[in-house]
Parts: sequence; structure tokens; C-alpha cells
Amino acid sequence: MSDFTPALIDGQDLVTGDSILVHSPYSGDLVGEVTACSAEHLDQAIAVAGRRHAEGALPAFERAEILDRIAAAMLEQSEEFAQSISAESAKPIATARVEAVRAVDTIRFSAAAARTFTGEMVAMDASAAGVGKLGYVKRVPIGVVAGISPFNFPLNLVCHKIAPALAAGVPMVLKPASATPLTALKIARLFEACGLPPGWLNVVPCAGSVANHMVEHEGVAMITFTGSPEVGWGIRARAPKKRVGLELGNNAPVIVEPDADLEVAASKILAGGFAFSGQTCISVQRVYVHAKVHNELLGMLEQKVAALQVGDPADPTTQVSALIQQSETERVAGWIDEAQGDGARVVVGGGRRERSVLEPTLLDRVTPGMRISNTEVFGPVIGVAAYDTFDQAVDLVNDSRYGLQAGVFTADITTALQAADRIDFGGVLINEVPAFRTDQQPYGGMRDSGNTREGPAYAIEEMTERKLIIIQG
Repeated sequence: MSDFTPALIDGQDLVTGDSILVHSPYSGDLVGEVTACSAEHLDQAIAVAGRRHAEGALPAFERAEILDRIAAAMLEQSEEFAQSISAESAKPIATARVEAVRAVDTIRFSAAAARTFTGEMVAMDASAAGVGKLGYVKRVPIGVVAGISPFNFPLNLVCHKIAPALAAGVPMVLKPASATPLTALKIARLFEACGLPPGWLNVVPCAGSVANHMVEHEGVAMITFTGSPEVGWGIRARAPKKRVGLELGNNAPVIVEPDADLEVAASKILAGGFAFSGQTCISVQRVYVHAKVHNELLGMLEQKVAALQVGDPADPTTQVSALIQQSETERVAGWIDEAQGDGARVVVGGGRRERSVLEPTLLDRVTPGMRISNTEVFGPVIGVAAYDTFDQAVDLVNDSRYGLQAGVFTADITTALQAADRIDFGGVLINEVPAFRTDQQPYGGMRDSGNTREGPAYAIEEMTERKLIIIQG
């Protein structure tokens, strides 16, 4: 029998008559059960968070000390968190362990931000009217923040919402992904065990249709959402008076110039394209290779992809496992078939295994009109295309409704600087794949990839307002 986990509102366990069953995407086994909340429970959580905001935040040093304790406790329990991540998401355990360690970093950077985040002075006497006056700007908590987190990083992306919120002195109501709520509830209880007062973090698992109640709720000042562009921009449209932070999708591109170190490029592309079965918004999807080295790089990738270990996420040697739902496996497989029909060639992979497992797939002769190229695939697929000039490659990269992160491999500093200037993405990585991310960097994109920057110091800016203070001397 699986474990049952209540929701958390105002420091109290909440059990309703409804529940969400959490199944392993790999085996189909029931791994947990959590309370399913209703709109009325969301009202309750938002009211509690609103009262905490009205009472005022803890001093910054206390918030930082709580975060320090959380980071230490999470490090001690990192294996437990990794097992939880792997069980509910089918993330290979080796990858889940990396996520658990990264989440510790996210909390540590949030603690640092809590200690150092400040306002600014205003040069009042820069105008004659301001002479004799002191002016400064305070950063104050925006109010109740509603967080909606995705399934693919059930620990670290939850921490990217709740840890900066704590650092900023902001109360949060978190709706975790219905497919992976167990880890979010586990971390919430750790936050309270480490001294976070009740009501500052409320976790309310619920269906997406129920979570819509938060979007238009008058008690919510800000929504921070990570997920698909369709859902994200729909939230933005329904909440015109709220601050809405969106971290959305991508069809992450890579350019490989003829002077690049091909072995390095191939190894990084492999890891960037197939980690967690490609279910990350910066997973390598489009690879543009100069015609001079196209065949050589493709051969390297073919060998590496064919050697990937596919199977049970609990096996430490597994590199690729199941997609989050069988319907997603069917969708991605359909896109591969569609691309083949339009002229793409399957170099390796493309087959189905047990349940939701899709073999890691390498395609060649991919063109911009194919869905496998122009729409976020969110699966274990990389598409390769040849180009003749760097200008052509840049045009292909920029020809996208997304704009999160892009990568360029080259040994030429002039080419690298041109890429940095001309590629119209939120992040341009030289001799690295777009799947690379550190947890302190300003992470985010443009166009359909979103409108915000995450990373604790940057998230705190989003979660606070500027308040101007003027004192007459």
C-alpha cells in the first residue's frame, strides 16, 4: 500500500475526501497518494498567506538563517529526496541525485540573497527641487505569491520558487505538478521543520482546472509559473493586473562550426539532449552542423546515442527512462514518424520499449517546417541539419517562436562574439550546450519562452516592489 501525504495549509495537515494518485511513469506502480484540494482550500491558503503578509516578514537575518538550516538538512537527506524524485518522475536515479545537490545550491544562493538584497539611493539634489531632501528606495514584499511548478524538476524548480520567496519575505501558495507532488510536500515540511513559521508556505495539490482559481483571485499579487507557453500566456491574459512571471518552453538550438572540437561538442550534445529523456525546456533539440563536418559529427553522435543505457530509473547505470505519461510517448513517436514522412532520416533509435519508454532518437535532414524542429518536443530526440555559412546558421537558430538558451561551438573568438551579439535568445553559451544552467544565473527567455528571469537574486526582484521614501531635511 502506498503512503498518503496530506496537503499543508497554515502549518496543518489537510486531508479532504479526494486524492491524487501518483504512479511511476516507468512501471505504472502506485508510489504515493496526496490530498486533492478544492477552490475552497485555495481560498483558505490564500487567506492565511495574506494574513502573514499583513503581519510583516521576519527580519532578513532570520530568513537567511532558516534557509541555511534548510540547505544543511537537505544535504543530509539528499538521497531521500533523490529517491523521491526518481520514484514519481522516472528520472534516472543518477540524474535525480544531481538535482538534489543542485537544490541545495538554490537554497544557499537564496540565503545569500536574503542577506544582501537592498534598495537604492536616489540623488535628490541632482535637481534643484530635491536639494535638502533624502531619497531612497526600499524593496518590499509584493504580497501573496502563487507558485505553479512543473513535473520535470520536482525538487529544484520548486526550490527556485519557494526559497527566493522566503528570502524576499513573501508568503507563497504552491500548486505542485499533479504528476509529481510528493517531493514538493516533502520539501515544504522540511522548511517548517527548519523554523519557517506556519502559513508562509502552503502547498495545495490540485487539478489544473482548480488552480485556475488562483489566477484571478484578488488575494494573489503575483503568479510564478513554469510550464508550457500555451498555459503560461493564458495565465498572463487572465491576470492583467497581477505580476506574472513565466518560465516556458524552448526548442534549444546548437551551432557547430568546422573549427570546433567535435568530440567535446558531441559529448555535450548527447548529455544536453537526452538527460531525463529530453524532458527539460533547454534540452538540445536542433543541431546545425557545418557541411564540412556534418558527417563526422553525425557519426560520433550515432555511436554515442546507440550506447545510451535505457531502462529502469532505479538502476544507477540507466541514462534514459520513461516519459512522464504514455500519451507523451505516443505524441513524440508520432512526431518522429511525421518527420520521416517529410524527409528526415532516423539515424538511430525511434523505437518503443515497455510502457512509456521511447528509445533515444537521432534524426538527420531535419528541416524548419517539421514539428520535431519548430515546436518543443520534450522528449529524447535530437534533429540534425547541415548549413554552409555561419550567417545561415544564425538565421536558422533565430527562426523560432522560442528564445530561451542557445549554444555555439567554435574555436574562433570573433565567431563567438558575433554569436553572442546576433543570436536573439535569453542566454547564449559558447562551447557549451543550452542545457547548461547554474542556479545563480539569470535564467529566462523571450518570445514564447517567457518574460522573467529566475535565479534567487533575480527572482527576489520579481517578488518585491519598489517603495520610494523622501525625507525633508
